[in-house]
Amino acid sequence: MLHGDVLGERARLSPDRIALVFVPTGERFTYRQLDERARARAVQWLQVLGLGKGDRIGLLAHNRPEFIECFFAAAKSGTMLVPLGTRLTAQELAHIVRDSGMKALVYDAALADTVAALRPLVALDRYVSLDGPDSAVEVPSRAPGALATSCGPLDAPCGPNDLLCLLYTSGTTGKPKGVMVPHRMVAWNAYNTVIAWQLRDDDVSPIFTPLYHAGGLGAFLLPIFAIGGTIVLHAGFDAAEIWRTMERERCTVALGVPTIWKLLMEAPEFATADLSAVRWLISGGAPLPLYIIEAYQARGLVFRQGYGLTEVGVNCFAMSNEDSVRKKGSIGRPLPYTRAKVVDAEGREVPDGEVGELWLRGPHVCAGYWNNPEATAAALDADGWFHTGDSARRDAEGFFYIAGRTKDMLISGGVNVYPAEIEGELLLHSQVEDAAVVGVPHETWGEVGVAFVVPRGVPPSSEELQAFLAPRLARYKLPREYVFVEALPRTPYGKVVKGVLRDTYLQRGAATPARSEGSRGGGEKA
Repeated sequence: MLHGDVLGERARLSPDRIALVFVPTGERFTYRQLDERARARAVQWLQVLGLGKGDRIGLLAHNRPEFIECFFAAAKSGTMLVPLGTRLTAQELAHIVRDSGMKALVYDAALADTVAALRPLVALDRYVSLDGPDSAVEVPSRAPGALATSCGPLDAPCGPNDLLCLLYTSGTTGKPKGVMVPHRMVAWNAYNTVIAWQLRDDDVSPIFTPLYHAGGLGAFLLPIFAIGGTIVLHAGFDAAEIWRTMERERCTVALGVPTIWKLLMEAPEFATADLSAVRWLISGGAPLPLYIIEAYQARGLVFRQGYGLTEVGVNCFAMSNEDSVRKKGSIGRPLPYTRAKVVDAEGREVPDGEVGELWLRGPHVCAGYWNNPEATAAALDADGWFHTGDSARRDAEGFFYIAGRTKDMLISGGVNVYPAEIEGELLLHSQVEDAAVVGVPHETWGEVGVAFVVPRGVPPSSEELQAFLAPRLARYKLPREYVFVEALPRTPYGKVVKGVLRDTYLQRGAATPARSEGSRGGGEKA
């Protein structure tokens, strides 16, 4: 029966292979050792905490081996894990605790202050410190009754559609929603990624993104464990440490988001690290500027672009090393047993080359949103298609390209404008460190673009940027205004929170000194 305990399945096959290297301590765990720790934690949850199948248990922790233990303890025990963002405030965490209905919280001692602030806001039955004596269970004085002392068999079967975890989205537009992740989704993502991305049992992959995010779990923790490779786990992001570790551990494949690849590219170690073991690198999570791809290719590295969402199992497309060069900027073709199409507002497929919304269908799609039937119905239709909300196009060879979020698209003078295209060109300017484009209302054109720019060194003038973009983009795509800022607001996983930029702009009005008037062509095409 298909289930999400990928660690347990691999431990039977390759018990003595190294599964995990923890960078801060240098500890190395075999699959047998890691699996035994996960089983022990599952027993604790069932016998000491008194949890049962379907009960939710929260996890608030930084990257560490215990995080992985907890994930697979949920897979073994039938409980549902709710990973929590370590950067969230107690107030934000309280919403997730209440929405999920969790019965217990496992936490990192480094986050004890956050937990202390959370306690008065919620009514949780159990708290477990990962750093107390034997991970001791803390029972608040208000908790009624004694702890349970018995449980059913640890390996009680979990069906493919039983839920393994709730992954709460980053909430760039309103309150986070809990994505219901069933066992089949976890297992299928792992095995399908191995097949389509051609992972090997000698692959070594670093993880330096947060494990509480779907990307940290789905690429590459689960796929690497499925094939029997090794995960090199960092506690956090440190560019110098990452390059040194990739060299020392002979890492072969790695995933990051564009922001991280940019920071790694700018680190001094990028030019000197021995990366001869690297088979390929891949970026996901947001549109990838071409100049980043070109910088890594110039270093002699194969650099791919991937695509996925929390709701569709993270990995949905793949491409070969050769296609990563030939089809630069593409996310590839759909994985096996994955169906993808690009549709218009009425759900009709658009011709190749035209932009529309990307829909996906397959066994790696989630079961919807927890306690939110309205959001589930809006995103997941009766035929099983998940409406991603991302704008995309497909070429004649079946390769897909992401144009940006559908909600980010602006319509200027009746013409669709995709901010990701403008942002990609802006980032090619030597004096632009970061950039984001949002649409704002305009009396004549309906909407126009405003570019928020983080300068590199001496800020360029608005006129300089407009002159830079003029030969690269049609006039109707040129931003109406440039606003220079110190940093862009981002989610913990690197996505720009454009709603904050738009709201800030509208609240202060259009009185920005860095305005470029008269250079915007509105709806006319150049």
